[in-house]
Amino acid sequence: MNFLSLNKIFGQREKKLLKIIANHKKKLFLAMFFMIIVAGATAATAYIIKPMLDDIFINKDKTKLFFIPLVTILIFFLKGGGTYAQEYLMNYVGEEIIREFRNSLYEKIIDLPLSFFHEQKTGTLMSRITNDVNIVKSMVSIAVTSLLKDVFTVIGLIIVILYMDWKLAIGAFAILPMAFYPILIFGRRVRKYSTSYQEAMARLNIFLYETFSGIKILKTFTMEEFEKKRFYIKTHELFKFEMKSAIAKTLSSPVMEFLGGLGIAFVVWFGGSRVVAGISTPGTFFSFLTAVMMIYDPVKRLSRLNSTVQEGLAAINRIFDVVERETHIKELKKPILLKENSLKVEFKDVSFAYDLSEKFVLNNINFKVESGNIIAIVGVSGGGKTSLVNLIPRFYDISHGNIFIGDHNIKDIALTSLRQKISIVTQEPILFNETVTDNIRYGRIGASDEDVKIAAKAAYAHDFIEKFPKGYNTFVGELGNRLSGGEKQRLCIARALIKNAPILILDEATSSLDAESEKLVQKALVNLMKGRTTFVIAHRLSTIDHATQIIVLKNGKLIEKGTHNQLMKDKKEYFKLQNMQNVRKMDMKH
Repeated sequence: MNFLSLNKIFGQREKKLLKIIANHKKKLFLAMFFMIIVAGATAATAYIIKPMLDDIFINKDKTKLFFIPLVTILIFFLKGGGTYAQEYLMNYVGEEIIREFRNSLYEKIIDLPLSFFHEQKTGTLMSRITNDVNIVKSMVSIAVTSLLKDVFTVIGLIIVILYMDWKLAIGAFAILPMAFYPILIFGRRVRKYSTSYQEAMARLNIFLYETFSGIKILKTFTMEEFEKKRFYIKTHELFKFEMKSAIAKTLSSPVMEFLGGLGIAFVVWFGGSRVVAGISTPGTFFSFLTAVMMIYDPVKRLSRLNSTVQEGLAAINRIFDVVERETHIKELKKPILLKENSLKVEFKDVSFAYDLSEKFVLNNINFKVESGNIIAIVGVSGGGKTSLVNLIPRFYDISHGNIFIGDHNIKDIALTSLRQKISIVTQEPILFNETVTDNIRYGRIGASDEDVKIAAKAAYAHDFIEKFPKGYNTFVGELGNRLSGGEKQRLCIARALIKNAPILILDEATSSLDAESEKLVQKALVNLMKGRTTFVIAHRLSTIDHATQIIVLKNGKLIEKGTHNQLMKDKKEYFKLQNMQNVRKMDMKH
């Protein structure tokens, strides 16, 4: 078989999988050695029927009566031990490969830019790492084991059959080529339906994630019955694809059974006639028949194996769709490492669109923030405020212009080094289902317990933490669901404090809090902003009077900049925004 024909059978992704499997060749070869022992013992089981019948029952050989049972014990001992060893080794290799797959997949996903996570659903990514990888595991640990073991077994039994009666063997196996075409057709269908099933499973994961995350809203609007019906529709979709796949898989069984029946019928007719004619012995016939009957089981398994392989290849394609994805955020081969902590930030002619085909969400933005100063970014919703601050840590790359941190273009700075110099506190506080200490220490892994407490005190979080039964060792729950909004936000501020980064981004950090919580969070933020170059996106304009500079964005354009007093004197957009908020406050009081 030449290289071109190999390329037709194995695509690039299949060859990558084979390379991964080949990395475990030592254990694979050892497993193959035990498989050969099992195959040899299986063939010997069929062969020993001949001397058992001819020598013991027909020729009454007493020596063989003693010898053959001992050989039988040895055969089954070798078969049992070999089966255990090869199954253990193949499971070990399978689990190792799956662990490597999961790790590389997770590493790749974590390293992909923020834009990828806006394109992909969380449930889809979870399905890739769990369901799809498990399907590959089945293909590797079960299919590869079955392939090697059954092929060796078939070879061993064919040797016995040919040795017994080669003419009878040719007739018995003449029908096998008839099985290849339906197996190929059914395999293609299995791959198609398996892909559909895996995609439906990903949609179900998305549905479950959204339902459980929004359980409070679900119950508030009494949507339980509605969501149950939606769930039933999705599980029915899974059932439909699984049944189509099951039909395609199981159709190979009746085909193989029928062909097996034809083969055995031929053996009984032709082999029996040779015994009757005195050309062959009963022992030879029954040994041959036993080998033929034993060979059809591994052949049937091999025919079904194509279905497992096709399911695995469908999962491999879904996994490699992620693994092979290129990041749009490129680094230089030798990027700059930021060492200084006094960092000014400058935007020069910056324009940005999320997609090249879309219009700019930021257009020709120019401003400069000196080290340690506070800049407030205001404007109506959809003006581009969050898009602007997301460019500073290079969550996205700008379309035109340049951004400078210190004296360096951010594209020249190593991503890790750049982001180590930036802390972010968002509107929606994100915590992990770990202890209070672990969540604060997330800002600086390796920080001492004393450093954690200092950060918590500066964030006005120490008092409420101490009231917990386990204090700093209290688990906060999934996404911090055991804490109030204000408590979660103060832990996020403590996390930013302990990181001690010179650049700080506050993205509407107090907009979703009640008045009491906002007071404490504002006090914590004052401590956090000290000495840092700070970008503040504020919903309430009353909280940014202290800003060194205020810029106003509208429809992606910077239309005003200056101090609070200057902008109020100019009586333009900022002035209008202030008046609008004052009117709302008056209305709320009345």
